[in-house]
Amino acid sequence: MGDLSKHFSRSEFSCRGTDCDCKGTFNTVDTELLRILEAIRAHFDRPITVNSGCRCLDHNAAVGGAMPTDGVGGSQHLYGRAADIVVDGISPSLVYELADQMGIGGAGKYSSFTHIDSRTNGPARWGS
Repeated sequence: MGDLSKHFSRSEFSCRGTDCDCKGTFNTVDTELLRILEAIRAHFDRPITVNSGCRCLDHNAAVGGAMPTDGVGGSQHLYGRAADIVVDGISPSLVYELADQMGIGGAGKYSSFTHIDSRTNGPARWGS
């Protein structure tokens, strides 16, 4: 049982940067992102691991995330609206397909995880 939703806790989304100023205290999570993740979990009926949730500017730069220009834009991780996830026993391709069918804001397919975000400025899709 999580403290944010039925299956997710705040600590799962905390910034994981080791040399950043936030020291893991950045852990604000968008409620729409939680709703999406709960729906994905319910669909597959499998646990989800959050590999990367919130990122402060320092950590985002260190991992090569998109940076804001003039204080605008950048990675959705910077705003607590993104999570890179692994669904236990389910390929990233299948998770990506479900996210696309759900019409969520952002979905990215990688070889070992799926990026999910709750952006509201139109859908974004990418994959490797």
